[in-house]
Amino acid sequence: MIKKWLFLLVVQFFVVSKAQSSEIELSINLAKQTGEYHNPYVAVWIENDEGKSVRTLVLWREGAKWLKDIRTWWRKVGRRDSALVDAITSATRPAGDYRLNFKASDDQGKRLENGNYTLKIEVVRENGGRAIIKKKFSLNGQAQTYTLKATPETNIATFSIKE
Repeated sequence: MIKKWLFLLVVQFFVVSKAQSSEIELSINLAKQTGEYHNPYVAVWIENDEGKSVRTLVLWREGAKWLKDIRTWWRKVGRRDSALVDAITSATRPAGDYRLNFKASDDQGKRLENGNYTLKIEVVRENGGRAIIKKKFSLNGQAQTYTLKATPETNIATFSIKE
């Protein structure tokens, strides 16, 4: 009886671990600019199939008054959830390569269910440009890697799902 119970416990542990093991890896390269340069504000988030934000991964900004300049993200998430903004904000970054890893979970920490999603990256620079990158993907138990095209504000980026 104890062996059977222990076996079921071990099996359940591995099933739960597998279900919660999805990770998202993002490698983003902020392009070097010429002339007057200000570090860009960057927001990276995931939307579900209905276009609702389920997870904000990155929010790099300086003063709160400039958050509205990250227009798309601000309209979807920022103006409605000041607690989230405070929880995830970090300082802007200079041009360069940044590798980031996240659990595939929502803003409340719950595992993202299998389904269709869109990764969105918005980069805005004072006295500079604006870039919005969108990439549809599916969480389906399969490892995936995507190459995201360069913009005037970003060089080629990669986005991976590790199952």
